[in-house]
Amino acid sequence: MVRLVPPALLAASALAGPAGADGCRLALVLAIDVSSSVDAEEDRLQREGLARALLAPEVVRAFLAGDPVALHAFEWSGQRTQVPFWPGWVMVEDEPTLERLAATIAGSPRSTDELPTAVGAALARGAIALRDGPDCRARTIDVAGDGFHNEGFGPDLAYREFPFTGVTVNALVIGGSDFEAELVRWFEAEVMRGPGAFVEVAEGYGDYARAMERKLLRELGLPAVSGTPEGDDAG
Repeated sequence: MVRLVPPALLAASALAGPAGADGCRLALVLAIDVSSSVDAEEDRLQREGLARALLAPEVVRAFLAGDPVALHAFEWSGQRTQVPFWPGWVMVEDEPTLERLAATIAGSPRSTDELPTAVGAALARGAIALRDGPDCRARTIDVAGDGFHNEGFGPDLAYREFPFTGVTVNALVIGGSDFEAELVRWFEAEVMRGPGAFVEVAEGYGDYARAMERKLLRELGLPAVSGTPEGDDAG
């Protein structure tokens, strides 16, 4: 039973209801970091990088192979700031839908640039979105971040108090810093969770699109373009 619901997360219950859940193979939540450690240029690179990854030919093919994927996406920073890119869930059944979602992300305004890094609240927001979303065969939360949690309840409390049964949580760590190895270890120990979970690493924001493409291919069930084989998951 969920007992702890921070005020900012109550808004998640207003998400649109299940979007044509019949036959849905995956409900995928994408969450990107807009905390104060992300400057304006880095934010531009991650929005454009995510949009490019969604439209990469292999990713498009993976989205459209078999039953559809339901997609929800939001930006996160402080404990009370998780802002969706579009209302509710979108069922991805054709390439024009992916093009529309990618354009929405690439052209979206940043909600804030001065708040801390509340990873626990971001995870909780993702869990509530999945709870109120379509009944797909698999459920995944995809958290991208470039820093350690530093505000509010942490991932451990989020995992105890919010509905994560059957949910896989993967992470995209934006590295390129002196503390990259430590940050990767923290995400592996504190954020990565569930069956087949893994952490992908981008070597800075200029590498965001490539790393996101690799991660999406693994989550959508196709081998990565290069590098780590699909079955060699972290954890």
